Amino acid sequence: MGNTFLMPQKIISGENVINELGEHIKGKGEKALIVTDSFMVKSGNVTKVEDALKKTEISYVIYDGANTEPTDKIVDAGLKIFKEEKCDFIVALGGGSPMDTAKAIAFMSVSSGKLRDYMHTSIDMQVPYLVAIPTTAGTGSEATKNTIIADTETEVKMLLGGPSIIPALAVIDPVFTMTVPPKITAATGIDALTHSIEAYTSRKAQPMSDIFARSAVKKIYKNLLTCFKDGNNVEARLQLSEGALEAGIAFNNSSVTIVHGMSRPIGALFHIAHGVSNAILLPACLEFAVEGNIQRFAELGRLLEVADSNASDTDAAQALVTEVTRFCKALEIPTLTELGVDKDAFMANLDKMADDALESGSPQNTMRIPTKEQIIEIYKKLF
Repeated sequence: MGNTFLMPQKIISGENVINELGEHIKGKGEKALIVTDSFMVKSGNVTKVEDALKKTEISYVIYDGANTEPTDKIVDAGLKIFKEEKCDFIVALGGGSPMDTAKAIAFMSVSSGKLRDYMHTSIDMQVPYLVAIPTTAGTGSEATKNTIIADTETEVKMLLGGPSIIPALAVIDPVFTMTVPPKITAATGIDALTHSIEAYTSRKAQPMSDIFARSAVKKIYKNLLTCFKDGNNVEARLQLSEGALEAGIAFNNSSVTIVHGMSRPIGALFHIAHGVSNAILLPACLEFAVEGNIQRFAELGRLLEVADSNASDTDAAQALVTEVTRFCKALEIPTLTELGVDKDAFMANLDKMADDALESGSPQNTMRIPTKEQIIEIYKKLF
């Protein structure tokens, strides 16, 4: 059975490429819905997009309601504006929340029913032209076929996806990441590192996804701490942004595994940002996963030069896990306790979280497929 490889139709990258946006979207639509959050408006980042659209005399309206992890209600509010304002294409500007919101608005604008109706289906229909401009180096959403939206009735983070919602144009401009504070830089960067590691060690890994995953792991590892300590380093910001894009392309084609599967329930129930919950889980999940895929983890250990070239596969794989654990500490990733999560409430939800994690399907992509009981034991290790 052959492999299918999907990625955006076009990618432009480099410092200040936002100024070239107009020439890349000519003829794609007459009125854009800019999907973003209020901080992007206040910080002046939306103005850069507005200026680019004005150069080509494209009209637009701004929806800045994607201020939290996206929910069905946030999507519905943006969809209402899209229809009432008679928009015909979408520009997403921001981190994962605006990206995911924009994707959902795009396919719901030509669909019926509710968002939950599209769980476990492949979203494949003609949707409005979608431009993605990430302002964090993390989610890789600018290159993926997935969107994660919380169902406010069931408190489940819905994983929705299909080829239709891969952005047609990804704009990778480090200028937008310069205002990202260190804590968010760390959390989103670890999210991207998780994407690349999971993509490379997934059951669904394929030769093309491996190329992007290996490149992403190296770029993120070499530049994330620099960006965390010196946010004004443009070259490091560009390298990190391109690494996050490559990680997105990689997992878009090989899928994620246990970390993401276990992360979504934590975010849904305790309202912790996706990147942070990934980072909290990463060391414990890698400890579990490495046993079933020693060779692949060893290859990554050698790629990052945290293991000697003559080290055994077992030692090289363990060296990677040890280094990732140290790396998370160096980036000052908080614990659940430090985030104010009540231990009793967390333990009371173990059963639901484990069920929701397995329901997502992601843990089953791990070479060492976890049982519900093993997932619960990993959750317990977080306190």
